[in-house]
Amino acid sequence: MAEEKKTSIPVTYADAGVDISSGDRTKQRIKYLAQRTFTKNVLSEIGGFGGLFKLDTAKFNQPVLVSSADGVGTKLKIAFELGIHHTVGADLVNHCVNDIAVQGAAPLFFLDYLATGKLDGEVTEKIVSGLADACRANGCALIGGETAQMPGFYADGEYDLAGFIVGVVDKEKLITGTGIKTGDVLVGFPSSGLHTNGYSLARKLFFERAGYKPEQYINALKEKAGAALMKTHRSYLHVIQKLTANDLVTGMAHITGGGITENLPRILPKAISAVVELGSWPVLPVFEHLRELGSVEQDEMLRTFNMGVGLIAVIPADKFKRAKGVLERANEKFYVIGRTVKGDRKVVYA
Repeated sequence: MAEEKKTSIPVTYADAGVDISSGDRTKQRIKYLAQRTFTKNVLSEIGGFGGLFKLDTAKFNQPVLVSSADGVGTKLKIAFELGIHHTVGADLVNHCVNDIAVQGAAPLFFLDYLATGKLDGEVTEKIVSGLADACRANGCALIGGETAQMPGFYADGEYDLAGFIVGVVDKEKLITGTGIKTGDVLVGFPSSGLHTNGYSLARKLFFERAGYKPEQYINALKEKAGAALMKTHRSYLHVIQKLTANDLVTGMAHITGGGITENLPRILPKAISAVVELGSWPVLPVFEHLRELGSVEQDEMLRTFNMGVGLIAVIPADKFKRAKGVLERANEKFYVIGRTVKGDRKVVYA
C-alpha cells in the first residue's frame, strides 16, 4: 500500500509575528515626516538602501565630519507606562546633537533605529514625529533609519530607540579642550531634568523604593512622578553656537551618563583639573528628592546624574566678560560653577 501523503498549511512571515504589509503601511505614514526635514543637500528619498547627503565643501577650508550614536535608555520604560512617545524622539536627537556640538560641529543629518516586537503604526508615527520636529529645530535632516520587527525579543508595547548623527566643522574651528589653561572659568548651563541618564537608579527609587505610580502626584516636586522624569532632554546647540561664533570657548562638556565627575575630565588636558563649587547652581528638586528616597551619597549622585547642569563651557578668564555679555543679551541662564587649576585631569568638588 502506498504511503499516505502528508499535507500542511503554508507558513508565512506574518505567522511568525512579522507583518511586512503593516510595516510597509507604517513606512508610508512616516515618510512625509522625514521629508519635512530635508534640505537642498539631501539627494535621496526615504526607502532607499542608504541616505545621500551632499556636503558643501566650498564653505570649509578643511571640513571635518563629527559623528555620534546614542540611545534613550530605560527612560523608555516610563514612556511605555504613560503612553508618551513623541518626546523620546526629541530626547534622542537633542542628546546626539549636543555630543557633536560641544566639538564645534553643526549637525547635518540624522538616522534612527527603532526595534519592536510588533509594529504599531500610531506609536511609530508619534516617535518619528518627535524625531522630525527635533531635527528641524536643530537644523538637521532626518534622512533615513531602520524599523525592525522582532517578535519574541521585545515585550508587547515595548521598543528600543537609538540614533546616529553626522555634523561638520572646519578643522581650525574644532573644539577639543587642548587650549584649556589654568584659571579658565567653568560656566554651567541648566538642564531640564534627568535628560536621558540615570534612569535605572531613578526608576528603582521612584517606583520600587517609594512605590510611586507614574501618574501619582508628588507634593515635594509639585508634579506627577512620570512628568518629573519625562522632561525632554535639552538641546544646547543654539547657546553653543553663540559662544563659538564669538570664539569664546576652549572646551565644552555635555553632562550625560557619569555626571560632571566623569564627563568634564574628558575635555581636560593632562596637567589640568577642574574645581567645581557645589552650591554655585540650584540643584533641581527632582535630584534632591531622589537623594532623600535612597539616602544616596553625594559622590554617587554626582557621578550618576547631571544634578541640574547639562552643559559646561570652559571660557578663558580674559574672555569671560564678553561671554557674559553675549549670554545675557541672548537671555541665556548660566552659572559660574568653578575654575581650572593645575592637576591630574580630574574634578575636585569644593
